[in-house]
Amino acid sequence: MDPYTPRITGTIASVRRHHRHPQDDIEDDIDGGHHVSREANSKSNRPGHNDSSFIAETSFVRAPLNSRVVSSTIPPKTSKGKGKQESLDHIPLEIQEALILEDLLFVLMGIECTYITHHPEYSPEEDDPLHGIRFVVLPSLDSSLRDLVERVLPLGMYYTAISAFIEHRSHLDCGMVNHALCAAIREMLRDYQTLLSQLEHAFNTSPSFSLQKLWFYVHPTVHTLSLIYQLILELATADDPGADESSSSSGGSEEDEEEAARNEALGLGGAKLKAVLSEINKADIVGGLPGSSGIPVKGGEVLTIIYERMQNMSGDPTAAAIYGKLLKMAGQPYVEMLRDWVASGRLRDPYEELLVKESKFIDRGILDMDYTDEYWEKLYTLRDGSISAGSSKRHQAGVPPPRSVGGRLPGGACIPPLLESWKHKILLAGKYLNVIRECGIEVKRDHNLSEDGLSMEDERFYKFIEDAYSHANRTLLQLLLKDQQLIPRLRSLKRYFFLSQSSFLTHLLDLASTELRKSSKSASVVKLQSLLDLALNTDVLGEDALFREDLNVTMADSGLYDFLLKVVTVSGVMKAEEGGAGEEPKKEKEEKKPMQAIDAMTFDYNVKFPLSLVISRKTILRYQLLFRFLLHLKHVEQALSSMWVEQKTAPWRCSMPTHPEFVGWRLRVCLLRARMLAFIQQILAFVTFEVLEPNWHRLEAKLERVTTVDQLLRDHVDFLDTCLKESMLTSSKLLKACSKLIVVCQTFAFYSSSFTKSANQAIAAADNPEADTSKTKRWDVLNKFETNFNHWFQVHLDCVQFYASSDNVSLLPLVVRLNSVKSA
Repeated sequence: MDPYTPRITGTIASVRRHHRHPQDDIEDDIDGGHHVSREANSKSNRPGHNDSSFIAETSFVRAPLNSRVVSSTIPPKTSKGKGKQESLDHIPLEIQEALILEDLLFVLMGIECTYITHHPEYSPEEDDPLHGIRFVVLPSLDSSLRDLVERVLPLGMYYTAISAFIEHRSHLDCGMVNHALCAAIREMLRDYQTLLSQLEHAFNTSPSFSLQKLWFYVHPTVHTLSLIYQLILELATADDPGADESSSSSGGSEEDEEEAARNEALGLGGAKLKAVLSEINKADIVGGLPGSSGIPVKGGEVLTIIYERMQNMSGDPTAAAIYGKLLKMAGQPYVEMLRDWVASGRLRDPYEELLVKESKFIDRGILDMDYTDEYWEKLYTLRDGSISAGSSKRHQAGVPPPRSVGGRLPGGACIPPLLESWKHKILLAGKYLNVIRECGIEVKRDHNLSEDGLSMEDERFYKFIEDAYSHANRTLLQLLLKDQQLIPRLRSLKRYFFLSQSSFLTHLLDLASTELRKSSKSASVVKLQSLLDLALNTDVLGEDALFREDLNVTMADSGLYDFLLKVVTVSGVMKAEEGGAGEEPKKEKEEKKPMQAIDAMTFDYNVKFPLSLVISRKTILRYQLLFRFLLHLKHVEQALSSMWVEQKTAPWRCSMPTHPEFVGWRLRVCLLRARMLAFIQQILAFVTFEVLEPNWHRLEAKLERVTTVDQLLRDHVDFLDTCLKESMLTSSKLLKACSKLIVVCQTFAFYSSSFTKSANQAIAAADNPEADTSKTKRWDVLNKFETNFNHWFQVHLDCVQFYASSDNVSLLPLVVRLNSVKSA
């Protein structure tokens, strides 16, 4: 008779009680007295564990709930370890079941026992605790029990991996989303631990408790913990995608053996090689080298991974329920940060988890002095780099590279799929409120925006975002349009820059004619500013005088057409069109030639925040380009008109029927001057009355019914871009032909005194035609002007006709106007 059989009293509990060896009780007493101290010593003595979790915190001030977190550290092996293992061959099946049930209850909590031990290849120093501890059962266990035991064993691996994940992701730098996820998983583990306590109670008290019943109770939990285990594996391997590859490829293949041999030859064998590679990997993560983003999985990336797993396993009700609960609980801090941002404009994101980021280098204190649009565009941006709705490309600097596996942006730059279509509204809602706060206006949270308990899968959350966006829009629009008088400001810009009040400009050009003939570097800006103030005070009255103190004279650094050609063309293309290397020295010589003040003079306009959001430096530059083009046309028109006045004097009006050659030359000069003046006036009238005025009226109509700040900004920029395009300032071919033609007219006007001098010489030599030495020269000069004007006029007309028939229909009226000049 087996010596164990008399000890069986009919219950598994009695078997467990009678089968324990005396030394086990002694050792258990020792273990019970020193368990806590041994566990603490094992943690404190483990290499690299000085700051591995909040358990090392003695005060628990930063993590008061950390005392409840189950540590994933490997418990010290009990005295019932491998050194005491005995064969189960001679033990009856009932006793084997009782012994293996007792061991299973320990293994389900990750503790190695007598008959179920760690896998032989397991190494606490080298294996990643986030992958869990694998357990194996003694081969001598009866085969009828082994099958059930091996089905239960994965629970031990899942539990140790999940516990290690909770401990690892409870660090402060892991972010609030990870903290919330760990809290949600910890709550699920609490149900698992409750189940284990119930199983232990049944094991100790129920005679009918068996391995089959244990499997019946735990098999739903196997699936649940496996789902959590797969999730934490994906989260863990996203930080280091090579972890799985390295662990899966370490199978002792021939390539591994050859590599090990080479490493041994280089003096990097075994643990040394692993240590070197570990240091390299750490350096990659810290330094952000290629192949590693250097950003841990946190914030939006965590939520994206959970959501994608939930979508991929939507056919599994258990998976959908578990991942849905984890997504809701992990997303609560994310949702709270979003709600605070869109409702008050305050960005509280200490761990950089949110889709919106703040650029700390933007100084808010310079808003009154520097009215650039840098504050609006760069202070708050999206972490994924997208700058406008419908734009999927990353345009901004500072956007982290995507993960090497999956192509997903890391950390907060990864926007959860549920929020992808809302990201621009989320960004703008907070930016609008920030503008209001910077103006000294207190932003009060709307009572309609006080929904609690929202999640990213709740329709009320997106209704909340929409309401917050609308509220911010309305508030900022009222501030810009009514309080800051935006529309009167734009009207003043239109009057001053588009020459709607041309009388003050004509007066200014007359007053500053001497100063404007100087070079741009020699002209006095202070004097020009005083003359501008005088012209404005004299000629601009009533409503037209609004904001005239904000208008200033400034000098541009480069010529208008050179600047525009650099913008609309690529370097090298223009050189090829102009003759290549043969004309390059000539071009450099022309660039070194000093520029006249009239060609460099432009207006600047001062605005303060928040109007600088609409009237920004970029929009002021567009106004300046249009103004300089109109000013150049106005200046050439004035010069040709002065030439006409000069040609009404005696040398041009005297009758000389006996000298038909001089009369013909004089007539051709007057005719060329009239054609040039007609051309300049037609261009000026087209740009003023058929481009600027109609587009301005359309802009005013849009401003009357604008509903969002974003639409307001877009309409204003579209108005200026349309004006630039229809004024022929955005096409390199049109710009080149038009600028050449205007320069020919300007140069011809500069020759007015030379023509008058030639006319006087011709009259003086009327009695002696042989004494007229300037006859050939004056005809050569006139022929050159006629040839150049006719050539560039035809080139310009052809270009206008081509673009009017293709992509710029607004040029059709100009075609009619130019044809009238041609036929004149």
